[in-house]
Amino acid sequence: MSFNGSEGESISKQNAADMTRTYREENPGTRKAHFFGKVIIENILGQEGCMGIRIYYGIDSQQNLQLLVVGANANEDDQLGTAETIADLSVPCPNNCGVANDLNGN
Repeated sequence: MSFNGSEGESISKQNAADMTRTYREENPGTRKAHFFGKVIIENILGQEGCMGIRIYYGIDSQQNLQLLVVGANANEDDQLGTAETIADLSVPCPNNCGVANDLNGN
């Protein structure tokens, strides 16, 4: 199989709310989400041959869950050359969750 850029699909707000609620119930007191700004995402997606993004889980030096975002090409390979971008340093929720809604449970 190879990536063509159309992978993934939309889900309903209710399905998303159910999934995030289950996560919060099973992981109380942990991070709910991570925010990456438009510029870093566009930088990754704008890399030559990028078909989309892959998101890795990581643990930082303070033992907090982090997400790392990297571009992936049509061959399903991470774009890890010297000119490619890997995103980290997202803005975590909590504390930056915005107003209460069905996904963040605030």
